[in-house]
Amino acid sequence: MAAGHDIKTYDAKTQNILQDLRARPQSDEVIYFVLPDRFENGDTCNDNGGIKGDRLKTGFDPSHKGFYHGGDLKGLINRLDYIQGMGVTAIWFAPIFKNKPVQGPKNGESAGYHGYWVTDFTSVDPHFGSNEEFKAFVDAAHARGMKVYMDIITNHSADVLKTKECAEQNQCEYRSKADYPYTTLGGVDGPAINEGFMGDHIQTKENFEKLTNPNYAGTVMLAKEEANIKKPDWMNNPIYYHNRGDTTFQNESSQYGDFVGLDDFMTENPVVVDGFIDVYADWIEKYGIDGYRIDTARHVNHQFWQKFIPAILEKAKNKGIPNFHIFGEVYGDGVNPGYLAQFSRRDGFPALLDFSFQAAVRQAVGQDDGGTGLRTLFSQDILYEGGDIAAKALPTFLGNHDMGRLSGMIKQDRPGISNEELLKRVQLAHALLMTLRGVPTIYSGDEQGFVSDGNDQDAREDMFPSKTAVYNDNVLIGTNATTADSNFDMGHPIYQLISSLADIRSQHKALRSGDQKLRLYGEKSGIIAVSRFDPDDGSEYLLLFNSANENITANVEVDGASMNFENITGSCPKKISTTGSIKVQMAPLSFAICRAIIGAE
Repeated sequence: MAAGHDIKTYDAKTQNILQDLRARPQSDEVIYFVLPDRFENGDTCNDNGGIKGDRLKTGFDPSHKGFYHGGDLKGLINRLDYIQGMGVTAIWFAPIFKNKPVQGPKNGESAGYHGYWVTDFTSVDPHFGSNEEFKAFVDAAHARGMKVYMDIITNHSADVLKTKECAEQNQCEYRSKADYPYTTLGGVDGPAINEGFMGDHIQTKENFEKLTNPNYAGTVMLAKEEANIKKPDWMNNPIYYHNRGDTTFQNESSQYGDFVGLDDFMTENPVVVDGFIDVYADWIEKYGIDGYRIDTARHVNHQFWQKFIPAILEKAKNKGIPNFHIFGEVYGDGVNPGYLAQFSRRDGFPALLDFSFQAAVRQAVGQDDGGTGLRTLFSQDILYEGGDIAAKALPTFLGNHDMGRLSGMIKQDRPGISNEELLKRVQLAHALLMTLRGVPTIYSGDEQGFVSDGNDQDAREDMFPSKTAVYNDNVLIGTNATTADSNFDMGHPIYQLISSLADIRSQHKALRSGDQKLRLYGEKSGIIAVSRFDPDDGSEYLLLFNSANENITANVEVDGASMNFENITGSCPKKISTTGSIKVQMAPLSFAICRAIIGAE
């Protein structure tokens, strides 16, 4: 057991901080998401990851958007003041496990800077630092009362396994279970293999012990120099992978196919299930981390999650972490909470990244929707296992490293929009994020006005001075800086807004865990009104947002007990018009937080 991660090993002050941290419910957090490689370079000595050679060996090329740029754990530690100054209470970072430095076809190579091409699930990638530096980071965050969430993967590892047939064809089309059963060699007409194996739906140790030949869908090849590249060691055995070719993201292949060539684990096999439980229980045991964001959750079979999640939660509980935050990534487009909710009810995910929230906010601030998307979203919170209460622990967000930044999306939705208006709309979106139900999650760079050109690599700009031309020509909002500058400006208007709203959120329980009621919305831009209620005294907080480019006046329903209101922020009406109704007047693209004064007449 690593010293420094049990409460009793800390000094008295830090013990109290850690006790408070671990008692804090998930709904109280404000999360900050970073890609360590793109955040801050605290140690230039590890830029090459300890590897000799050119960029195709080391993976380091700060001029290219698809290679390592130099950010690391020391850089994160050095910038904890900046992160905490925003009101952040939990840091979630992209995977820090050791990756295959470079992969991809000739002239199409890129690097594992993002962390999703893991070879060693037990060690920190040397481009980011060491396991000891990770321990130092966790300790430093915990000493400030900040939680640490790791991004983990169970669906795939780095691209190491090939098949002879794919190599010969220079492509790897998916081969289905019907055309290439587990029990014949190379197709239904091939000779029998794996005799007695009854299929992957019978997920017992005894059944999978009969699956010994991995060549059912092709002749699996493993280069000698990569034969033992993965850790733990069981991951080097091809039998623990599906080996069926690339996924089309449709039908069966969505679960069994390689994700853009990445080796897809056979997560139906009990050895794989137990192996991953051991791997990720060990990170909790050694480092006392506070949560897992789980990548590509929809591409793994349901039975895996039904075993994995309870085991990890039990491990965390035994470690003294009762509010361990697990949330799955189920990528989806549009406002479709029912699609997300199935993973909470069937698979057992306590929470999921709320892609539907992102879509609803984009509609409201970028697409002239007056809140109908939000209405659809919130009306279906009951679908989650645990209903409305569970929905309060869903991490909500505006954009991320995969889909891009909301600022760039609004520019697409509103061609020709001025930077001044774009800033106001992005600020309005952050007001929605910080006050509505869910756990607000900030993507690093958003608070500095980054405007991505697109998704994926185009939305992974450096916070420290960038050498990447396709980033440095971007026009940022709320600042005269570019990404060629260091962007840790604590005076930036979006940073200041997030900090202010995080402070308000921390002071008012209604904005963290209060029940919520949508009061007013429409099909076109205008006032969106939401009430939230203090869970202790029942007092009403009226949240007002104007998504229109004009002054709007409207009557809004309020609770019958709410008579007078006071400003928390923004311009609030002081008195009701009559019992149950208040008249609000709002400036263009503005917002307000108003609190009913208890006992006022």
